[in-house]
Amino acid sequence: MPVAVPQSKTAEPDEVLALAEALRGPILKVSRKLRQEGQKVGLSAQEALILGYLRRNPGAGVSELADFEQISRPTMSSHVKRLEAAGWLTRADDAQDGRRQGLTVTPAGARKHEAIQRRRSDWLAERLVRLTPAEREALLAAAAPLLKLVTVGA
Repeated sequence: MPVAVPQSKTAEPDEVLALAEALRGPILKVSRKLRQEGQKVGLSAQEALILGYLRRNPGAGVSELADFEQISRPTMSSHVKRLEAAGWLTRADDAQDGRRQGLTVTPAGARKHEAIQRRRSDWLAERLVRLTPAEREALLAAAAPLLKLVTVGA
């Protein structure tokens, strides 16, 4: 059921709540399915996020990762140790601060991360092709505002 959302910046609280209700379920279901597809490659969703972050930010440390993912440092350290033991991450001493170690993704880790991304994209593409061109266009138009939900004021 489509929800009418006003074009002005001042949406009525009931309309915003109705939109939230309409989006919550579909977003959760798609997110869950994408996580499940990633797990078929052999990594948890958290570990895939860590590899992705480190591919974009090589040399980041455990504390930076924990802050970014909003989890405790000991929990992040456990994830990092598992990824390191699997050969997907390496540690290197920081050139400016010898007390700090930065993390980088190994070539094997990059391949694993790419496999997850490919599997998730393939799963999504298989479903997107079933939609009409207008439905795909609507999803494309929604991509930026959806991302804004988690990046603005986070």
